[in-house]
Amino acid sequence: MHTTFRRRTFALATLAAALLAGSPAFAQDKNTLKVGVSVGSSEQVFEVVKKVAAKDGLNIQLVVFNDYQLPNAALASGDLDANAFQHQPFLDNQNKARGFDLVPVGLTITAPLGFYSRKIKSIDQLPDGASVGIQNDPSNGNRALLLLQAAGLITLKPEAVKNNTATPLDVVTNPKKLKLVALDAAQLPRSLDDLAIAAINNDYAEKAGLSLNKDAVIKESAKSPYANLIAVRRADKDKPWAKRLVAAYQSPEVKSFIETQFKGSLVPAF
Repeated sequence: MHTTFRRRTFALATLAAALLAGSPAFAQDKNTLKVGVSVGSSEQVFEVVKKVAAKDGLNIQLVVFNDYQLPNAALASGDLDANAFQHQPFLDNQNKARGFDLVPVGLTITAPLGFYSRKIKSIDQLPDGASVGIQNDPSNGNRALLLLQAAGLITLKPEAVKNNTATPLDVVTNPKKLKLVALDAAQLPRSLDDLAIAAINNDYAEKAGLSLNKDAVIKESAKSPYANLIAVRRADKDKPWAKRLVAAYQSPEVKSFIETQFKGSLVPAF
């Protein structure tokens, strides 16, 4: 009778452990993460992050995206545990526009934005009436317009600059009569033959064989406020695995790799 009781007790304990393993409380200690990144330099950096994380028993599985619209949707739906591709203004806009509840847990890199061209070598050569490509998403489009203003090519409404909400409708002076063409960020490198210059985010520029330091005719300062970040669902922001992921990224090994490999085209933001 006692043997039977012990067997039943063991069976119940085993069942309870199995149920616990599927509970949210147990899931916070998981050791395998799916992390969404954008194609290009982010992949390279995360290969180093993966090695550092593995030393801590954390297995990172990368999911690579070719656009900026899908990674947050995948994270919000639970297909990813985290993503690392965006800056805070972009995340804020996506949360507001698409009803996501995603939050940052740590900074990664700053990727200075550049304007590139296949037709001119210097911004001084930009002709009147030139077609200028900018991103069609609100945060990166605003960022591109601010860079054009910093270069003295346009001026924007002060309120739009203050609120980081500039669109082509906020241009108040445009002495060169530039034609602003808003396109999807991934399409801009492919459109360089049709545009005089185009704002291209670092990961897409690298994929297209463009170097910020060698090829950009306008570029942001390395101290740009647009630092990229690791984002998770709000419910996961205090989970141990989230802290371990950030620690792996912000390690000396990763910082050294970024500084050595990218020589200023990417800058550690931590």
